[in-house]
Amino acid sequence: MTMSSTRDREPDRPPASDDDIRCERLWSLRDVSAFLGVPIGTLYQWRVRGEGPPAFKLGRQLRFDPDRVRAWLRESAG
Repeated sequence: MTMSSTRDREPDRPPASDDDIRCERLWSLRDVSAFLGVPIGTLYQWRVRGEGPPAFKLGRQLRFDPDRVRAWLRESAG
């Protein structure tokens, strides 16, 4: 008899299927710089001024959610 562990998932939530998992990897400063075509220094300046795409620190590194960078670009371009 095999017992399933409730530690493997949240209570009252079914396990995720492959169709539910669509996580794109987070982007680094270099990735965002290449995507936007701007120098890394510009991204740092924008961050200080609160003007650039939203970022967060993961450990000591800045990381960007690709979807949020794309949304920021659409809003900024319009």
